[in-house]
Amino acid sequence: MGARDRLIDSAIALMRCNGIAGTGIAQLLDHSGISRRSIYLNFPGGKSELVAEATRAAGQASSALMRTVLASTDLSSAIAAFPDMWRETLVSTDFTSGCPIVAAALGRSESPQAADVAGETFTEWEGILAERLEVEGVATDIARSLATTIVAAVEGAVVMSLATRSTAPLERAGKQLSELVALHTGKTSVA
Repeated sequence: MGARDRLIDSAIALMRCNGIAGTGIAQLLDHSGISRRSIYLNFPGGKSELVAEATRAAGQASSALMRTVLASTDLSSAIAAFPDMWRETLVSTDFTSGCPIVAAALGRSESPQAADVAGETFTEWEGILAERLEVEGVATDIARSLATTIVAAVEGAVVMSLATRSTAPLERAGKQLSELVALHTGKTSVA
């Protein structure tokens, strides 16, 4: 893996735990093992450019995973999979690692570009979910609204779980989302 990719991976890992404000150049250098010079060779815009690229990379990876999960199983199981994946991340990191896209959205003062990429990513996730909901027969306007609700509920539940150091908010949100999707698709929920 080259210096650019190592820096992006380190930025994602640090943003997940520290947010953008808590992800400084010194931490990036230490975590990645890359020289200071490499940051500015690969990211002439410095930290702001690096965290924007890290947000883009994390968003693309999450979007690809979302597409894979939605294509590989029934919709109810797919919707239940998202809280399950976050539960595993939260527990395995002792509630220290959240979503880098949320970190970027909240870090507008440090990197407006990363916050903009976060907004684009959330919009993409809504589109991916809305498309799948429409395939299940949900009307376009309702599918879009339901997709927004799913993204907001999962991301909000992750933040609440981090704050309370409990998976209970995530579990409750996941159950309600499965029931909500079942209500709109006319199919039984797996939760």
